[in-house]
Amino acid sequence: MRPTTASPAIITPHVAASRDFYVRHLGARLAFDCGWFISLEFGPGLSVQFMEPQADQPTCATTGLTYNFCVADVDATYKELRVSGVTPDAPPEDHPWGDRGFALRDPNGVTLYIYSDREPAPEFRAAYLTGAAQ
Repeated sequence: MRPTTASPAIITPHVAASRDFYVRHLGARLAFDCGWFISLEFGPGLSVQFMEPQADQPTCATTGLTYNFCVADVDATYKELRVSGVTPDAPPEDHPWGDRGFALRDPNGVTLYIYSDREPAPEFRAAYLTGAAQ
């Protein structure tokens, strides 16, 4: 697997407070905000995300850390991991917010979210705040 980017996503019920803190005190720039998920950027290649727990995503932890890895071809990466003996939580699926991805757990129980960008559904396009959607 060769990620093109890697970023932490903190699962928390305090998304709004986290956004305000990082923007006001640490100089982060809001790049995506759909209410329950935000992406903050600090500069090229430096970002952090905050996400409220989602009941419809059973592979998502209720609190803690998820590490996101963007790859060129999520389906090929899924197959490579399966061949190497890794058993992801579920196969890749398309998501309306603009990616296709799957999750797995590392030996420490940290969720790793592997994805490739896709065109977001119309209802998520306005959430991208830094130029054109994907």
